Amino acid sequence: MNPKRYSLFVASLAGIVLLSSSASASAFDERAAKKLFKANDCTKCHASAKSKKGPSLKHIAKENKGKPDAMAKLIKHMTTGPTVKLEDGTQEEHKIIDTQDQDELKNLVEWILSH
Repeated sequence: MNPKRYSLFVASLAGIVLLSSSASASAFDERAAKKLFKANDCTKCHASAKSKKGPSLKHIAKENKGKPDAMAKLIKHMTTGPTVKLEDGTQEEHKIIDTQDQDELKNLVEWILSH
């Protein structure tokens, strides 16, 4: 193989490896996220597309789209139990997610933001 073709081959291969590793790094486990979401009764207040007591996941994703602090903001919200204003105007403390596993929390937030 001539040197120019070899260089092009190596550069192409490197690009493929970079693309595949970045794609897998940004992937989330939807099944695990849904399981954690349901296990913590999040469905009591949140649905995918429509508001219930709390905003829909689509609304949360839209509100946080492109914000560099979205991950940290949502994890803090789910782990500190802040007082939240509900759709009917009342207030209550947000339920604290029952996990300390940062990877599970990050996966859940990535799933929510994918809506």
